[in-house]
Amino acid sequence: MAVCGFGKPRFLICLGFEKQVGFEMIDSFAQSQGIEMNTVHCKAIFGQGFVGDTPVFLAKPQTYMNLSGESTGPLAAYYKLPLNRVLVFHDDMNLPCGVLRLHDKGGHGSHNGLKSVIYHFRGNKEFPRLRIGIGRPPGQMDPKAFLLQRFNATAQGRIDVALQEGIDVLKLLLSKGLTESGRRFNTEQKYKHIRLQTLPT
Repeated sequence: MAVCGFGKPRFLICLGFEKQVGFEMIDSFAQSQGIEMNTVHCKAIFGQGFVGDTPVFLAKPQTYMNLSGESTGPLAAYYKLPLNRVLVFHDDMNLPCGVLRLHDKGGHGSHNGLKSVIYHFRGNKEFPRLRIGIGRPPGQMDPKAFLLQRFNATAQGRIDVALQEGIDVLKLLLSKGLTESGRRFNTEQKYKHIRLQTLPT
């Protein structure tokens, strides 16, 4: 999950969950900005630094994914941040592997981690999220098993590209705001979606 100041932001808190791509996005962004993830705070591995003049807070909840709100809720409360400055990173099986989407709000879509976050935000769903596509399980594979397995070489290549795109849109978001960066970014990702949805992973 991330708490973000958009427009002319004062800070950015990124809180990811799902040990696969949500955490990978946090780690990639932290490394790109020279932010060390070296403390524990509110049941999360935590780091802080700056992107330009903007204070940035990054957190990886260490609860079970289904209980992510137990970390993200207290973090937002601790920093007294409005939820429109919270950006949640999460994987999404409804998007082709490597496709991203940036939204200003939404429901949980049967995602148990998001259910927990919404619950601990007192039912408020109006926080931004960055959806990271991982594709559907092949055949009759159990979705839980699919989430835990490693990506094959093709899928990992797409995820690696998506992580860099995620870093770029986060920096754009801080300079241009959510509305403008989301419109531009989602248009690019729409064409990527069309291109990738028929290709095997």
